[in-house]
Amino acid sequence: MPAPERRQNVLPASSMPVRNSPVLQGEFRISNDPGECLVTVLGSCVATCLWDDEAGVGGMNHFLLAGANEPRDGNLKYGINSMELLINGLLQAGAKRKRLKAKLFGGAKMLNISRQIGQENAEFALWFLGSEGISNVGQCLGGDRGRKVRSSPVNGNAQRMFLGDPMDIDHRNKFSSRSARATAQRNAAPTMDVELF
Repeated sequence: MPAPERRQNVLPASSMPVRNSPVLQGEFRISNDPGECLVTVLGSCVATCLWDDEAGVGGMNHFLLAGANEPRDGNLKYGINSMELLINGLLQAGAKRKRLKAKLFGGAKMLNISRQIGQENAEFALWFLGSEGISNVGQCLGGDRGRKVRSSPVNGNAQRMFLGDPMDIDHRNKFSSRSARATAQRNAAPTMDVELF
């Protein structure tokens, strides 16, 4: 798998929309609000940011497992379900499939186990976009650090901030309620390494 892609064009946080909406594990969100910013924190999970510039609508998903060999039952923690529902939601909101663009984030190796969950997730996301003919215009996949991602759904602008310590992301999994996980995501301390995609 390729090393995490590095970009040099950096913009201040003030250039992003002002209202943050968290996208938690196993969720997706669609918006056409230019004031909304979709935010997530990733480790081995992958987030896909999809948008249609012309329609001014986009969204983000956050999946935990690719779902190729597991019984999926429509569960959004699996990439195959999450990707299909995100695309279908965008089409219902006025996007056109041929105009969709994507950016991918996450897929890190966060645990010292033999199964390469992050790599499997990243490979799945890349395969899925290719098989659906959706243009992947940016990515930051792999590595061994978590990421905080902010994305404007109406135009695809995104910021990626690496988290300083892999434990930052592991502790998030201990929270069971949505509000506790959302608070943990907001409080995750990013490093000063912020890049615009």
